[in-house]
Amino acid sequence: MPQSRRVSGQSNPAGLEALEKALERDFDLLQYPKGEWLRPRLSAAGEDVLDVLIVGAGQGGLAVAAALRRERVTSVLLVDRNPLDRAGPWLNFARMRTLRTPKHVTGPDIGLPNLTIQSWYEAQHGVGAWDSLGLIPKETWAEYLAWYRRFLKLPVLPDTNVEGMRWNDAEAAFEVSLRGADGAGQTRLARRVVLATGIEGSGDWCVPSFIEDALPRSCYAHTRWDIDFEALAGKRVAVLGAGASAFDNASVALEHGAASVDLFFRRPKLVDINPYRWAEFVGFLKHHGDLPDADRWSFIHKIVAMGQLPPADTLARAQANPGFTLHPGAPWTKVEPAGEGLSVTTPKGVEEFDFAIIGTGFVTNLKLRPELSGFAEHIATWADRFTPPAEQANADLLRHPYLGPAFEFTEKESGTAPFLRHLHNFTFGGLVSLGMGGASISGMKYAVPRVVAGITASLFLEDKDQHFATLESFDTKEF
Repeated sequence: MPQSRRVSGQSNPAGLEALEKALERDFDLLQYPKGEWLRPRLSAAGEDVLDVLIVGAGQGGLAVAAALRRERVTSVLLVDRNPLDRAGPWLNFARMRTLRTPKHVTGPDIGLPNLTIQSWYEAQHGVGAWDSLGLIPKETWAEYLAWYRRFLKLPVLPDTNVEGMRWNDAEAAFEVSLRGADGAGQTRLARRVVLATGIEGSGDWCVPSFIEDALPRSCYAHTRWDIDFEALAGKRVAVLGAGASAFDNASVALEHGAASVDLFFRRPKLVDINPYRWAEFVGFLKHHGDLPDADRWSFIHKIVAMGQLPPADTLARAQANPGFTLHPGAPWTKVEPAGEGLSVTTPKGVEEFDFAIIGTGFVTNLKLRPELSGFAEHIATWADRFTPPAEQANADLLRHPYLGPAFEFTEKESGTAPFLRHLHNFTFGGLVSLGMGGASISGMKYAVPRVVAGITASLFLEDKDQHFATLESFDTKEF
């Protein structure tokens, strides 16, 4: 896999201005039907009721907001817990140098060539610059998303956490409790809510309990956490896990002067086949959600069982350091404090280290999400709808929400929480139900239209009597 190569020289503001003018013409040419069809709604107390509130202003949330605007759904607000234009992992905890996704994969462009990252990059650096770029640097992707938000004038409320939600029957809307970084709270009403909260958006990052129970926090960290890499200079570091983030963190530790990094994983060898590349064809990306349950489960179970691999450049980055050692077939069976560090027991023996980095990913569990605390117990999971054959058992996949065709939650028990159909889970938790969707660039081409079509359909059906009334009173004469 090619390394990323930044193009030297200044960007071209005139080129970007020309691109933006071309995009404005694209929107003008494609604005049909341009009639406003959603009436502003006020609550009984005179407060604005949003048509859609999107939780998360990263790539998924921005793309959904942009696509809704093209469908004339304009009463939309995005909220994000991070500062403006720092949503998602790219400028926060991501320690890779480049995106994993190949650069030819389109994402938030909503079907407009001039809105792709390639057009944005070439407008500033020239056509040949894209060919020589290699993989997309994570900072470049973040810059593109920031421009995307600014150009489309998407309304984002940053530095804001969602502390909870409840359904208000009288208003036929969600009451969403928000709290800003200054501690000030507010409540917004929204007819529909989209959770675009990323890869961990249906659960949370996890450290195995046998590690958490045995070790003080001073001698380990999860790859998602803030890590003082400077403090690891001269230290012996152990890494658990063979996913890309485990290798990224190993590399950063060594690049900050760690004496050695030993990376342990349970498989007998590194995975060297990427099933996510297999998945990149129209049939699977667009229609996985149309399969019967048993088939949907089988496909995703097989992809998960095949495992994640570190991209070639990620592996090469780690192996370029002489202090890096791989330990295949070496799951951790026990950890204990040892002096100021820890000891690690594997089937191959016991070793001591100064610090451990845990690359064990996240767990799916809707009850861990504060925004769902009020009604997680009413949400159907795959465990409520499907029993896999014994050879395909997977406890984490069974905890995935059982979603409808537009990423909407469904009820565990019919009639107990009908409002769940107005709450869309555009996160990695949609994997079993709808395939590569909310938290995947490669699935956005088909996933974004799915969730948007579901929202516009439900809004129209809810307002059908109002629309019929406008038809009855329609009297514009043609001649």
